[in-house]
This record gives sequence, structure tokens and C-alpha cells, in this order.
Amino acid sequence: MLARDQRMRRGHEFATAVRSGRRAGSRTLVCHWADAEDSLRVGFVVSKAVGNSVVRNRVKRRLRHDVDALVRRGVTPSSGLLVVRALPASADATSADLMVDLERGLQRVVRPRERA
Repeated sequence: MLARDQRMRRGHEFATAVRSGRRAGSRTLVCHWADAEDSLRVGFVVSKAVGNSVVRNRVKRRLRHDVDALVRRGVTPSSGLLVVRALPASADATSADLMVDLERGLQRVVRPRERA
């Protein structure tokens, strides 16, 4: 489980990451990243389009578990704002699919490709 100080709870933090950060999407989710000076903070957005409350909470639990695993493995930077927005396809995705999409999205937003 993500530590309390790593969870995003304030609206302005979500807005900063979504509006002024970088974005990378996949079939099941969209990752929003904004650089920040303080520690890593992670937030999740799972709308009613994903499903009923049981399905939304299941998706959130899976995503929290996957992000925690990435943090423990050292894949994520030590500071910044990350918002993970689940898309309706995430309701039917397996945990492995969500993990792959999350890892790829995070790599794309944290280290964006150099454009020629």
C-alpha cells in the first residue's frame, strides 16, 4: 500500500499534474506527470464510466498495488506528481495488463522521447 505521504489528496495537486504535466495513454489508462520539488505523490481517477462502485474500487485497488510495486522497485522518480486515470477498458483488463500499461505509460511521461 502506498504510504500516506505519497498519496495525492488535494485538488490543486491533481489539477497541476493533469493540466500542466505530460501525458501518455494506453488502452486501459492515461498517466499524467508533472515535475515537482517535493516527494513523489500519486493520485487515481476512476470515473463512473469504468463501472459501478464495486468495479471502480477493484480497479483502484489494482492500480494502487501496481504503483506501490513500481515505487518499491525504484522505477518511479523520487519526486513529482503522478495521476493515473483509468479508462473504461480497465474494468475488463487483467492485473498483468494494467501493470504493463502503467509501466509503459510511466516510462513515456517521465522520460519523454527526444524529438528530431
